Amino acid sequence: MAWKEIRALSLLTIIILLALPAVSASGNSLSELKSSISSFDDPRMDIEDLAFYLASHGFDATPNGDCVEVDLGRHIYRLMPNGSAPGLANMAA
Repeated sequence: MAWKEIRALSLLTIIILLALPAVSASGNSLSELKSSISSFDDPRMDIEDLAFYLASHGFDATPNGDCVEVDLGRHIYRLMPNGSAPGLANMAA
């Protein structure tokens, strides 16, 4: 292989590798949200803690009164911390 082809292939590989994290971080879905809130329990989690947890995992989460609103693009879901019940929150569309 000529040096020109090797450089072009290397540059293309680097561009693809740099683009992958941005693509995967921007595509949060309902299944990812459900997985995030069911992954563990925290009976002391409040509205602000839940919003921070979801935002730090790439969701557009905002505390709003007695719930956290999560915008997944097409729908906004309302999550309420569920105390000692399994998971972190109960969800409503």
